[in-house]
Amino acid sequence: MSVEINCDMGESFGLYKMGDDEGVMPFISQANVACGFHGSDPNHMRRTVDLAQRHGVKVGAHVSLPDLAGFGRREMKIDREEMANIILYQIGALKGFLDQAGMPLSHIKPHGALYGMAARMEHIAHAVADAADVYKVPVLGLANTLHETVYGARGLEFQAEFFADLDYDDDGRLLITREHHAVDPAVAAKRVVDAAISGTTTSVNGVSLQVRAETVCIHSDTPNAVEIARAVQEAVAALKAA
Repeated sequence: MSVEINCDMGESFGLYKMGDDEGVMPFISQANVACGFHGSDPNHMRRTVDLAQRHGVKVGAHVSLPDLAGFGRREMKIDREEMANIILYQIGALKGFLDQAGMPLSHIKPHGALYGMAARMEHIAHAVADAADVYKVPVLGLANTLHETVYGARGLEFQAEFFADLDYDDDGRLLITREHHAVDPAVAAKRVVDAAISGTTTSVNGVSLQVRAETVCIHSDTPNAVEIARAVQEAVAALKAA
C-alpha cells in the first residue's frame, strides 16, 4: 500500500514563526511549501527547500489566494484567468528556489480558502488545473469533489488527500479553525489506518464518511505536531509492511 505523508510548511514570515518544520520534516515524504501569498517569504522559502532536500522530501507548491493578513483563509471573488495567473506567479517563485537546489517541482496543493473554493466552484478548480497543466505535476485534493472530477477530466494526476489532524463535518467538508488544536497522536494514527484500509472516517457527529488516503496531511502548526507526525509515520509504515 502506497501512502504519502504531506505537511504544509515554510509558512513563517519575516520574524514571525509558524510551525515546527524542523521537527516534522523527518517524518514526511511531501512538503507543501508556502509561496508568499498566505505565508512565507524568499528567505523562508529557500530555507524550507534546503531543509526538505537534506531529508530527501519532495517539494510541492502550496498556493493561496492573495491574503497574507488573513493567512489565506478568507474567500475572495475572483475569475478563472486571474486565479490561474496568481497561482502561476506563486509557483514561479518557489520554482526558482527548487531550480537553485536542483530539485523538481513535485506537486501542487491549494491552501485554505482556495482549497475549499476549488472543491465546489468549477471555475476555481479549472484555474488550479490551468496552472498545474503548465508543469504537468499531480494536484492534491479531496476525493469525491470537484478537485477529483475537474483535475481528472483535464488529464492531470490527482492525489486524494486525507487529513489526520482535522475534523470533518457530516457532509465531508473540513472544519478549519483559525488555530489548530492539539490532537491525540493515537487518534490521528487510527484515522489514517481506517481511511487507508476501509476508505472511511467519522464526522464530528458520528456520521460515517467515504474518503481516500493516497496522501495524508498533517499540519506543522498543530501544538503537538511532531508527536502526530511520528505516530502517523509509524501507522503508514505498518500499512506498507502488512
